[in-house]
Amino acid sequence: MILTVTPNPSLDRTYEVPSLDRGEVVRATGERVDPGGKGVNVSRAVTAAGRRTVAVLPLGGAPGALVADLLDAQGIEVAPVPITGPTRSNIALAEADGVLTKINAPGPELTPAERELLLETVRRQSPGADWIACCGSLPRGLAPSWYADLVARAHAAGVRIALDTSGPALLRALRERPDVVKPNAEVLAEAVGRPLATVGDAVKAAEELRELGARSVLASLGADGQLLVDDAGTWFGTARVDAVRSNVGAGDSSLAGFLVAGGTGPGALASAVAHGAAAVQLPGSVMPTPHDLDPAAVTVTAEVPVDRVLGEPAP
Repeated sequence: MILTVTPNPSLDRTYEVPSLDRGEVVRATGERVDPGGKGVNVSRAVTAAGRRTVAVLPLGGAPGALVADLLDAQGIEVAPVPITGPTRSNIALAEADGVLTKINAPGPELTPAERELLLETVRRQSPGADWIACCGSLPRGLAPSWYADLVARAHAAGVRIALDTSGPALLRALRERPDVVKPNAEVLAEAVGRPLATVGDAVKAAEELRELGARSVLASLGADGQLLVDDAGTWFGTARVDAVRSNVGAGDSSLAGFLVAGGTGPGALASAVAHGAAAVQLPGSVMPTPHDLDPAAVTVTAEVPVDRVLGEPAP
């Protein structure tokens, strides 16, 4: 079982529009409503892969109730933490040329009692979990050290933990040695304080995160592929993608693929790459099922192309 923790979940509304013209009335050609948040997406991807997951998330107001209903309809077990503030609602505008504009609300502010209840709920749900995946931004009311506290508690309970966050929350959590961290290129560049222009730059940055405490680093480099750096070595994975429809949730799908395949080694990296490649070829934030995967399109090698220039250099 994979337990996910999403401290700042959302109700995501995606509108498909021909183009986005400021100051004009824009008529949508399509609309969908999804439960959102990085950990929620991981649970959705784990469920699509046919594995059991439990999603821990603070929920409040009518948006929170709808998030719970949508997850229940997808067969995802929810461990809700009741809060007084309403769960945030996000809006995404998807243009016909593939450009995506996102408007993310800040979310509610958790009280000290709600903060402790969230940690306690994770503790109660942890027995039997193979992994705890902690994902996304922290809401108001949670200090940057909150993830570090959660990692320490998970390890005390003997559970492996994967972390996908950024900024001070990531850097502080590294001190507690999370089993895997999953930055994208931008987060990786921010963490080491310098731009990344090549795959080799990304490898060096991942190694620095390991020096700061991460036991392994699964780094998403967008269309350029993915890296896995751990005690056993460094691997680079790519996949053939025929057409990109949406990259929403693709990184979360990759993390789910990595964890359901054991969360370690080149085999898990291949699964992560396959899930990410499948996700970008599906509409919106639809998560891939085993039928959508194409393992034959995936290449994983220990011969990392360190001189390859990143198609989208990280600032």
